[in-house]
Amino acid sequence: MPSPTSRRPDALVQLLTRAERLAARRLQGVLEAEGCSLDAWRVLASLSDGEGHHMTGLAEAAFLPPPTLTKLVDQLVDQNLVHRRVDPFDRRRVLAHLTPRGQEYWQRLDRAVRSGPPPLGDGDEDLLRSLLVRLETALEGSAHVQGL
Repeated sequence: MPSPTSRRPDALVQLLTRAERLAARRLQGVLEAEGCSLDAWRVLASLSDGEGHHMTGLAEAAFLPPPTLTKLVDQLVDQNLVHRRVDPFDRRRVLAHLTPRGQEYWQRLDRAVRSGPPPLGDGDEDLLRSLLVRLETALEGSAHVQGL
């Protein structure tokens, strides 16, 4: 039976924060061995779908402020992992894509990340993913209602 303390909203936030930080720390260890930062991994993961993404969407996906993302993408361009193209539908905007070298690098990173033992069993991971999506949806809905 849950204690009154464990039912407080701040306890849930603390638990989510701790889990995120532990997961990020674990992921950083794998990524550092491959010469990649967590922020760069998030950007490369977004670009790995081959679609090309605007900088605004990448900033949101990587949880980075736009100026920080721009510096990071500049570094990825310098490493020949990412290239920019003018958006053919809106010439004022730029789309970022993985280069062939970036695609190879992403595949190596993805294999390294997936090769570690999963922290949860498949059923538990699916359940957690489902619950987190529900929480995200609920929180986004309440943020829109509150005008945030």
